Amino acid sequence: MNIETSKIELVKMILNINNPESIEELKNFLSAKSNDFWDDLTLSEKNEIQKGISELDRGERILYTDFLKKIS
Repeated sequence: MNIETSKIELVKMILNINNPESIEELKNFLSAKSNDFWDDLTLSEKNEIQKGISELDRGERILYTDFLKKIS
């Protein structure tokens, strides 16, 4: 069974649910599974990423090949 067929089967199952509590549990489960990775990062990690983005925005970057030479 491919992914598209599985999705269709899942939608059919959801459409047959008549219990509001079950629907709410399913929504909570799916929401928990689709968290943004950003939410799982530490403050330090988020700050480092923001710092890197700021440096790129200011044009502060090096070529990947230069980076490889630097760490070799």
